[in-house]
Amino acid sequence: MKTRLIWGNLVSGDLKKTAAFYTALGFKQHHGSEELVSFVFGETSQFIINFFTEERLSNPVNGGLSILKNANEAIFSLSADSREEVDQWVEKVRKAGGTIFSEPQHYEQGYTFGFADPDNHKFNILYWPGM
Repeated sequence: MKTRLIWGNLVSGDLKKTAAFYTALGFKQHHGSEELVSFVFGETSQFIINFFTEERLSNPVNGGLSILKNANEAIFSLSADSREEVDQWVEKVRKAGGTIFSEPQHYEQGYTFGFADPDNHKFNILYWPGM
């Protein structure tokens, strides 16, 4: 059995704001409707994050996801090719209206920072030599 695509499903409090944020960061929109907006993460287009309205995900089949304000549901890690690229991401996130929850820092041999989108979904950008 082969996995062709991977989807992450998250809740958005405002789909238009979510779409504007991820578009400003340069991600390619995969799908959009009144109930969801999806973006492709990664060069291979095999990981897509769907941002649904809370009403859509309140369906018991989907497990009733919600927006967490004081906890982490997950932290998605995105790779960068250099320390300079990590710093460029910091500026893009700030301009797009994201929140930096972990300022750029050296971690072992890598360099990273963490940000949250308008709904507090967490990401970190990481440069790790050789990866």
